[in-house]
Amino acid sequence: MAMTPANTPRTSPQDTPMIDLDPEGAHHYRWDDLPKEPLKGTISRRLITGERTMIAQIFLQKGDDVPRHSHENEQVTYVLKGALQFWLGANDERELIVRAGEVLVIPSHLPHRALALEDTLDVDVFCPPRQDWLAGTDSYLRS
Repeated sequence: MAMTPANTPRTSPQDTPMIDLDPEGAHHYRWDDLPKEPLKGTISRRLITGERTMIAQIFLQKGDDVPRHSHENEQVTYVLKGALQFWLGANDERELIVRAGEVLVIPSHLPHRALALEDTLDVDVFCPPRQDWLAGTDSYLRS
């Protein structure tokens, strides 16, 4: 049985009853077919949203910064290329660098900001989806 970081057992697929859903409800995407949305500075992103989860490719060039913000969404950041320096907490109580091949899990409501130390591609996963991103009201990324 798989364990979460808190060492609580997860339900295995055998424990979950099968539901007869329409397989047409599954969607297939190719990142390169999706448009990049330009944001602050040279930051851009691509988004894919499901009912309860969102995944995004985030493109940053060296020196791009993501201002301090927080959100209700749990965030998993996986750096594929480059490096991001993060400051966590309302007063930057924790500082760390996340490099290619590393993952940072940011809990709901934890203030954070980031700086691209190199040209960077990261994949962010949010649960639930970021409604401010979908509505275009994420002004901290657009100024």
